[in-house]
Amino acid sequence: MKGRQMSDRQDGDGALDAAEPEKASSRGQGGSGASGPDREGPAQGASREGGEVSVAADDRRAGGPDPYDGRSRRQAAVALVLLGLATVAAAVLTTPWQVLTGGPPDPARDFTAAQIARAQVFDAAMSLPSYLSLAITLVFAGVLVATPFGARVLDRLKGPWWLRVILGVVVLTAIVELLRWPLGVWSETLLRDYGLSVQDWGSWTADRLKNLAVEVFLTSLMLVALVALARKVRRWWIPAAAGAFALTVAASFVYPVVFEPLFNDFTSMRQGPLRTNLMAMAERDGVPVEDVLVADASRRTTALNAYVSGFGATRRIVVYDTLLRAPQPEVELVVAHELGHAKEDDVLHGTLIGGLGSALGAILLYLVFGALRRRAGVTSIADPRAVGVVMGLMTLGTLLMSPAQNLISRHIEARADVHALDLTRDPATFVAMQRRLAVTNISDLSPDAMEYLLYASHPSSPERIAMARAWAKLNGAPVP
Repeated sequence: MKGRQMSDRQDGDGALDAAEPEKASSRGQGGSGASGPDREGPAQGASREGGEVSVAADDRRAGGPDPYDGRSRRQAAVALVLLGLATVAAAVLTTPWQVLTGGPPDPARDFTAAQIARAQVFDAAMSLPSYLSLAITLVFAGVLVATPFGARVLDRLKGPWWLRVILGVVVLTAIVELLRWPLGVWSETLLRDYGLSVQDWGSWTADRLKNLAVEVFLTSLMLVALVALARKVRRWWIPAAAGAFALTVAASFVYPVVFEPLFNDFTSMRQGPLRTNLMAMAERDGVPVEDVLVADASRRTTALNAYVSGFGATRRIVVYDTLLRAPQPEVELVVAHELGHAKEDDVLHGTLIGGLGSALGAILLYLVFGALRRRAGVTSIADPRAVGVVMGLMTLGTLLMSPAQNLISRHIEARADVHALDLTRDPATFVAMQRRLAVTNISDLSPDAMEYLLYASHPSSPERIAMARAWAKLNGAPVP
């Protein structure tokens, strides 16, 4: 349950973030000796790799089959269609399309003119760095896909192929991050001006660098595996699709216990009436919860939030320590919302759909790469210099999928809201809680169509309040 509807990352997400669908974040010239359209890309890199050359180059010299021949492309196209249908079916069947909604949202009914004006001014201020960051993301990804820039950067790197892949991810990520860094500083300054951030610059920088380190690690792991497969298997898209699915599921499972502690400390909610009521509510709801964790978010923000992550043995319900300052009934209602996610296995379903989408992306990469490889200055995925074009394609794919992901997410969040109301039967507290979240987090109360499409993973606060009033009417409760 996130208060601000645009994004958790206020500096404008977007880019070369091959590992993350939620939420997404963005990603010179140089180098002689890069292959142009008329030169053999893999062969150019052979001297750097101790005589190793790409599978594609070896095949051509030996008269072997082309990994992008017509038959292979037809097989990949059939697999793409079948897997695409499976992914769409999974998304359609697990998404609650028929969710209770209220009438047209009316911010003026629940928020003062000053609160509405403040939200509008804040949103306008944050939108500029956000859209500029998105523009950098798109432009840089386009450069990697449509020009040999990535190949030229990789040409300058020394070492065995796997090291060049890793260094390529590091260097390309560093380039785009240097471009985006001033925008991040701008966004952080705005957050401080509006009282949402309490971090000093050292803490902010450390968090940003840790986030980049996680991104680089996961992207490097993925691309090293991809290049290794392409060097061994002609139809590399088959094991790559399976590996992409497995990596997505594994990352979602281990993220709560491996990566989340890099950013926050988590402690069990202390014994007392609140914990007792929350555990009793979970038992009444039939959701096995061993613990409710509290994150020390107050060291960086004043925003209120809670979330559920992981599945199976790593599932956890987490509340920000800032949320504990709210009245106890409101905290209980927030946790009831998160119990709705746990009860419906939303994280697991989202992970499986994300895994199918990743597998779909691996096949699509094979088909699209064949048409772009010479423009990008490489001839095969087996060439480590292809890292740039692959990162660019994954970035563009992630951005293109964001509207669909947000649409599904909004319906899932609405279902969790209804679950919270069914469990607590307290629409008045629900409305009070939504007001508190919106005012404290300075949520956008009337997002424009573009922002709603690109950034809104939750319904707006007025929409959620309208839904609670509709629930009250249907269930014979006093309408707040």
